Amino acid sequence: MIIGAIYCELLIYDAQSLKEKRSVLKSLITRLKQRFNVSVAEIGHQNVWQRSEIAVVTVSSDRKVAEQELERVLSFIDRMTELERTVTNYEWL
Repeated sequence: MIIGAIYCELLIYDAQSLKEKRSVLKSLITRLKQRFNVSVAEIGHQNVWQRSEIAVVTVSSDRKVAEQELERVLSFIDRMTELERTVTNYEWL
């Protein structure tokens, strides 16, 4: 069993309040969970308006399958116009 995790720092330029930031994040998290076989949670910078950190985790029997799933997630995040992905770290268990 392979557990793959990515930690992404995000910049949300148009957010002028925590409410706007959370609206963008909630939309992102919901769409990721619906489209991909992953778990997602905000893990950092919860009280900062224009910055966030999320963790995306997938479980698979094959590392290549897990890598492909996480790459599709990153590609999806990069296509979003509301935010920008800055720092990304991978972890394998």
